Amino acid sequence: MQAILRRAPPPIFAAYAIFAAFGTYFCMYAFRKPFAVARFEGQLELPGLGSVDYKIVLIVLQLLGYASSKFVGIKVVSELPAERRPLAIVLAIAFAQLALVGFWLAPKPWAALFLLANGLPLGMVWGLVFGFLEGRRQTELLGAGLSASYIVASGFVKSVGKAVLDAGISEAAMPMTVGFVFFPLLLGFVALLRVLPPPTPEDEASRIRRRPMNGAERRSFFIAFMPGLLLLTFLYFFLTAYRDFRDNFARELWNGLGLGEEPAIYALSELPIAFGVLLILAVFSWVKDNRRALLGIHVIMGLGGLLIGLLTFGFQAGLVSPTVWMIGVGFGLYVAYVPFGCVLFDRLIAAMGTVATAGFMIYVTDAVGYLGSITLYGVKTFGSPELSWVSFFAGFSYLTSAVCTTCFVGALIYFERRAHEASETQPR
Repeated sequence: MQAILRRAPPPIFAAYAIFAAFGTYFCMYAFRKPFAVARFEGQLELPGLGSVDYKIVLIVLQLLGYASSKFVGIKVVSELPAERRPLAIVLAIAFAQLALVGFWLAPKPWAALFLLANGLPLGMVWGLVFGFLEGRRQTELLGAGLSASYIVASGFVKSVGKAVLDAGISEAAMPMTVGFVFFPLLLGFVALLRVLPPPTPEDEASRIRRRPMNGAERRSFFIAFMPGLLLLTFLYFFLTAYRDFRDNFARELWNGLGLGEEPAIYALSELPIAFGVLLILAVFSWVKDNRRALLGIHVIMGLGGLLIGLLTFGFQAGLVSPTVWMIGVGFGLYVAYVPFGCVLFDRLIAAMGTVATAGFMIYVTDAVGYLGSITLYGVKTFGSPELSWVSFFAGFSYLTSAVCTTCFVGALIYFERRAHEASETQPR
């Protein structure tokens, strides 16, 4: 099969790669997000913190595991040989599913610890999957297809989880039930992903060769481009927190807007977002010049951050409906967010002429970003408990828009200068 794919026309290869990668990561979400659609009503008494909403405890514990996985992934994903990635994906998700079984069996509040265990392996799956796609002439298209998976999957698996609850399955058993449904599908998609051939010599000539990075190489790369990378990492702290809040509290937000009891709303509201982001990123696959592509991606991401603030103002001023606001800020969010996980660092490496792997910076920004999510939940729980979900989300929309737009402009100026310097030193 690998030999056939090597000889396949680019459109056929791209369709196969997107199908395999999309399906693998889509299935991963069935082990991570369905629990968020349940109410998990009640309070837990935590030493030193007092009474805390049980659902927030569950979300934060899973997120702590997921964030820890991102820090581990900085080393593991950037060093793991390609031939070991498929087994690593399967083992990670099998461990996550066993944790969901424990979540069902354990009594409250000890069950919450199993969501911490559930998150621990899942944070590495993105880098393992994207490792099959980076460093190719079609990486923008492939990465856009992969990224569409989590935009669509989060809403889809919540709709599945809501349907399972409506069928009479308990809240504790629902996440495990959804996981068992998706596990055979996951194995099939990983099998398809496993036979993807490595980048061709033409890919390496266009996008620079990719290879695992040791600790010294990772430090050297970060120091070499520190100002721009710090700006991107700082804004991603806010962007990830914003995305995670919108995702994990989708039911509370839609309920606050009067639209949360229809299961299909969680999936259908994300479809136009996924299509729009996929279309925008796919356009960059036609841009051959890495410097222009890198700068163009910065512009698009900055506009996405700006859109969040503008639409929130429009919603509060009564100019746009609640549905348009939720979908519109989701579109702006993902236009700014998605490139981090697929095309931004891939093009950065190519534009700077540095032999590296995009997985390293993807995991640095992800690790810091999920710390932002944990911080935000603390602010909402202990700093602004009186605010409604919608009011808090609207306020944070303004902050995220301002920080992200400003930092994207700063990063654009920095990397334009560095890309110009790199082009001057490269042989003509």
